[in-house]
Amino acid sequence: MPSQDFILMAKLVSLLYGRSDAEPFREPVGWKELGLFDYPEIIKKPMDLGQVKTKLERDEYSTVHHAANDVRLVWKNCMQYNADGSDFYNLASALSKRFEEKFKKLLKEAGVPAPSSSKAKKTGEPSIEEKRSFAKSLYKITKEELGKIISDLDSKCPESLTRNQAEDEVHIMVDNISGAVFHDIMAYASTCANDATGRKKKAAATKGSNKKARSS
Repeated sequence: MPSQDFILMAKLVSLLYGRSDAEPFREPVGWKELGLFDYPEIIKKPMDLGQVKTKLERDEYSTVHHAANDVRLVWKNCMQYNADGSDFYNLASALSKRFEEKFKKLLKEAGVPAPSSSKAKKTGEPSIEEKRSFAKSLYKITKEELGKIISDLDSKCPESLTRNQAEDEVHIMVDNISGAVFHDIMAYASTCANDATGRKKKAAATKGSNKKARSS
């Protein structure tokens, strides 16, 4: 018989799945039918609520944290593919925030501890150098990736964001990000920044080879 935490997790995912506004996330994105031929290039690990629901029913997750990460991947993929401010982006952001609130209550009710990974243990206050590195990485990532970071901060550490409604701007107050949240966000930002650097180098190499080909 499933443990209490998995029973509550299955119930939470079923509730999400049953929401009328969650319809776009119930099944895999039909990118071929929709003509979204760049989707497989941008989204490397597709995920949908139907898959999470099935994996929970088949007892394929070792912890509820693993199941939660798949749910988060559903929102992340949507926000990565769709433009910041679009209807789908905003919908995924809103559902992500709602899920995190419900999941936090679930962990408390079931008495489940935080994941025991080394990353989770690294919850100390970030150093000045880490804060500088994080700030620099924000200039290297895409608008969609920055939107994902802002969405995460909004749900996990809202005090780190200030909004200028008149100019429709959001400012990240790095000093107000808690240690645990900072290291998670920093890891994501660094990965995105490294990917961006790799893409630029690849583009430069391709451009250089094209020049050689034309001059020969």
